[in-house]
Amino acid sequence: MQRQIVLDTETTGMNRLGIRHQGHGIVEIGAVEIINRRLTARYFHLYCRPNRLIDPAAIAVHGITDAFLQDKPTFAEIADEFSEFIRGAELIIHNAAFDVGFIDYEFQQCRSTAVSVQQLCGGVVDTLALARQRFPGKRNSLDALCSRYQIDLQKRTLHGALLDAELLAELYLLMTGGQATLSFDNDSLNISPATPATRVVTTDSTPVARPLTVLQASESELQCHYQRLTEIKQQSGHCLWPEALIENQWRGVS
Repeated sequence: MQRQIVLDTETTGMNRLGIRHQGHGIVEIGAVEIINRRLTARYFHLYCRPNRLIDPAAIAVHGITDAFLQDKPTFAEIADEFSEFIRGAELIIHNAAFDVGFIDYEFQQCRSTAVSVQQLCGGVVDTLALARQRFPGKRNSLDALCSRYQIDLQKRTLHGALLDAELLAELYLLMTGGQATLSFDNDSLNISPATPATRVVTTDSTPVARPLTVLQASESELQCHYQRLTEIKQQSGHCLWPEALIENQWRGVS
């Protein structure tokens, strides 16, 4: 069984001079579980109260305010719960160094024995690095990649850790090739800075079954395909598709 956790965080600021110099911290964590390339119904979402004020530039990005976080737990209070959720899984993160650096710093601040993401998890996949390999010289932000892969961004007016993790899960499955059950229903999760709950952890790991959409070929497409197979047969002397299959599939196409 391959277990992966797609993860995103929102923070008090950017730490341009390094985490230890400015003391910025995590204010939101969102994570969704993938097992064998299928999203399960299990996810982890929490807000936590940092030990410093949020930069105005950060509030403009994620909309989370100091007032909203006043009654939320600190990272130290939820560290064990979060550790258990990600333990042993491969993490999928966009610009992984940023989020992993913040998580490791938070662990160091709240534990007498330091623990790190590397010790807890079975590796980290950076989707930003994957995107740069696939699309060199192009914009590879989460927004840009979602637009490139035609992922709906209508509900994303602000950055949010759980919503961004959900979008990244869909993006990762598309980037790494193969259809899969992709996303949750955002409306049912009720994700917003005004959400009263401070943490949500579901325990049902049963994969979410969703019907696949089957697109039927049009009459003109069938005609073109049949003509192409006929040309291949005339040029090569044979066709890999049995003649009976062609006749059954396009019966009535002249």
